[in-house]
Amino acid sequence: MSRSQLRRVAGATGLGSDDTGCTILHVDMDAFYASVELITRPELRGKPVIVGGGGRGVVLSATYEARAMGVHSAMPMSRARRVAPDAIVIEPSHHRYAEVSAGVMALFNSITPLVEPLSLDEAFLDVSGALRRLGSPTAIAELIRARVYDEQRITCSVGVAPTKFIAKLASTQAKPDGLLVVPADSVTSFLHPLPVAALWGVGERTEERLVSLGLRTVGDIAHTPVDTLIRAIGQASGQRLHDLAWGRDERDVIPDAAEKSIGNEETFARDIDDPVFIHRELLRLSQKVAARVRAHEVLGRTVVIKVRFADFTTISRSRTLPEPTDVGQEIYEVARELYDALGLQRARIRLVGVRLEGLVGDAGRVEQLALDDGLTGPSAADRRAAEVAADRLRDRFGHDVVRPARLVGEPE
Repeated sequence: MSRSQLRRVAGATGLGSDDTGCTILHVDMDAFYASVELITRPELRGKPVIVGGGGRGVVLSATYEARAMGVHSAMPMSRARRVAPDAIVIEPSHHRYAEVSAGVMALFNSITPLVEPLSLDEAFLDVSGALRRLGSPTAIAELIRARVYDEQRITCSVGVAPTKFIAKLASTQAKPDGLLVVPADSVTSFLHPLPVAALWGVGERTEERLVSLGLRTVGDIAHTPVDTLIRAIGQASGQRLHDLAWGRDERDVIPDAAEKSIGNEETFARDIDDPVFIHRELLRLSQKVAARVRAHEVLGRTVVIKVRFADFTTISRSRTLPEPTDVGQEIYEVARELYDALGLQRARIRLVGVRLEGLVGDAGRVEQLALDDGLTGPSAADRRAAEVAADRLRDRFGHDVVRPARLVGEPE
């Protein structure tokens, strides 16, 4: 049976169906990682399934059956196992998620060139230029939902609205497997009953501050004088929240928005106090970051490390390079120096991460020849050429086919 013939979930009701001027769509896959796993494991459908790492990792995704038991994304796996002891735990298959995501994004780009991905499994679409060809915004949303299911065998939820902010809220209200239109003249009636935490930028601390002032709903924010909000939470935040509370969001859908940083981190199965082990992990993460940077055809100017201790205290350190790079060895050398400068000695460490920030296009790459290149060891150009060759081998034969000699035979 075609996806378009299946029953649609209406989501929130009472808003009407007039989609005039509602040319912004937010499309969000439902329980993406878990849904992808169920494509090849249909026998698990209807059961509580958790996708996540080992005991020290976090939940990446969970089926709605597991969510009903209290499991949610980013929850520590140890807690998820206690909350849902009968849930089935699956190790993540990141390459498979990337494949499905690429198919979904290609589908979006066949609808409109104005696609702004937010992550692997969600994006904003501006369909104003597709109305003459494909019909109303609601019809386009239905088409997307049908094609996602037919082509990828997963479901998605879509919010249709006049702005990005409202469209994203609508897709959340429509989950799972639903479609919700918020007509332009129903924006405030949709927004105002929602809790203040629904507003972008309202975290736990800001929410506590607002609630302490008696502001519990978006409507409360909307009907509070801007000056009062500014005195309570600051100039920028006060004005922004007041605008959002009235549905004002002037941001356009920006296609192919450049990533601001690329990074990887690792949570250890047990707390680590061995600096040699940490150095090896920094090298492995640096190599992964460099490979991703090269795949995006960018360079990075600033190396950042992240260290989380056994008591969950987290610190970061950074250094900006004289020239941007995409070479793993160069990233590692800076990351190691940043770590050693902390003077941690035998501190017990739970997590380390490496990130490259200040990304720029690689079209302006400059290969500067030093006087001692080739005399004291491989040059920067030689190192990059070796890493690019390793990229090609990994693409063809798998991730572990080639690695730096220091990582050969590394302990799990």
